[in-house]
Amino acid sequence: MTPTRIAVVDDDSLIRLDLCDLLGRLGYIVAGEAGDAQSAVHLARSVRPDLVIMDIRMAGEMDGIDAAAALAAEAIAPVLLLTAFSDIALVQRAVEAGVVAYLLKPFSADELQPAIEVTLARYQAYRTLAQETADLRDQLSTRKLVEKAKGVLMAQYQLNEAEAFRRIQKASMNTRKPMKEIAEAILVSEQISA
Repeated sequence: MTPTRIAVVDDDSLIRLDLCDLLGRLGYIVAGEAGDAQSAVHLARSVRPDLVIMDIRMAGEMDGIDAAAALAAEAIAPVLLLTAFSDIALVQRAVEAGVVAYLLKPFSADELQPAIEVTLARYQAYRTLAQETADLRDQLSTRKLVEKAKGVLMAQYQLNEAEAFRRIQKASMNTRKPMKEIAEAILVSEQISA
């Protein structure tokens, strides 16, 4: 199994150094380091790590939560936030930004490794669910288009529903195009002829 690649982001270079050392001892690969949130976003876009471990409060225009939101919006990598602050407002912002996990400083290797593994597992579960949702939406969209196209064929050629469906299905097989494309073509043709 390929070792997990992690980007480390903290404005304190000593904390970054300690964290990189700890990650190496735990068997992870440090894919890159950054000292501010903006650099973290650029780093993650370029190296595509499996995980980003990031401090919340850093100097600069954006903080770790803002960077996490950008990474979540682009589906680049899950973010494990590190902070010395347990402020509920920060936690709420982190949740809204799509942060997968949150770990309070100081932490030990015994706390970090499970947090990393849980973050990765939750992110993978989320990605799987998001893909299944997208697939279901596509299936529903296809079904709606096919239903409309069947209605057009039924009206134009006095077919029953099963015959109209078979025509769409046969056209799909003959042209090697998805039924959705055939249905869209039927609907466009009907609009042009109307």
